[in-house]
Amino acid sequence: MRTLLADHPLVAHKLTLLRDERSDTATFRSLADELVTLLAYEATREVQVTEVTVTTPVGTAAGTKLAQPAPLIVPVLRAGIGMLDGMTRLLPMASVGFVGMVRDEESLVASTYANRLPSDLTGRDTFVLDPMLATGGTLVTVIGLLADRGAASVTAICLLAAPEGLARVEEAYPGDGPPSVRVVTGAVDERLNDKGYIVPGLGDAGDRLFGEI
Repeated sequence: MRTLLADHPLVAHKLTLLRDERSDTATFRSLADELVTLLAYEATREVQVTEVTVTTPVGTAAGTKLAQPAPLIVPVLRAGIGMLDGMTRLLPMASVGFVGMVRDEESLVASTYANRLPSDLTGRDTFVLDPMLATGGTLVTVIGLLADRGAASVTAICLLAAPEGLARVEEAYPGDGPPSVRVVTGAVDERLNDKGYIVPGLGDAGDRLFGEI
């Protein structure tokens, strides 16, 4: 597993505003959307491509196009939905699958309640969207679902990550694959608290995106 920290002034600026408890729901959604697009730019750096030649108005040019089959984007319900528009803006040709995970607030163990993934992902690049990489249990489970279906690579895009979560993913996927596993994040925070929340973090991303339920 590899970790990419998107160390960029625009990422840091938007993430700072995102953390602010004074940011209302509309502002939080807008900032998250913009931040995901910035992170997605880095996350797609190793996406599979094929070489092509195109005819321009004055000649021919060598270039590249995204390879087939198209990448698969997998938002983790519910908070990952708030990241989907920012990702599909960069990859409009991608397919979209869904995984629903819920975490027991006492045991901090995540369980799957929804799974809408293709049965065969052989050779495909996949991108998992989950705002917070906290304990790592959710991400390890989702990577396992994608790996079992033959995914060539799994890149997780997280607004924030905790050291404990990164360590858990590294423990589960220590090598180069298959699948190749990467985590792209805007920041690695200090730690988790006793409730499994990232500190200093930004609170509950799902609640801040969609309201408390």
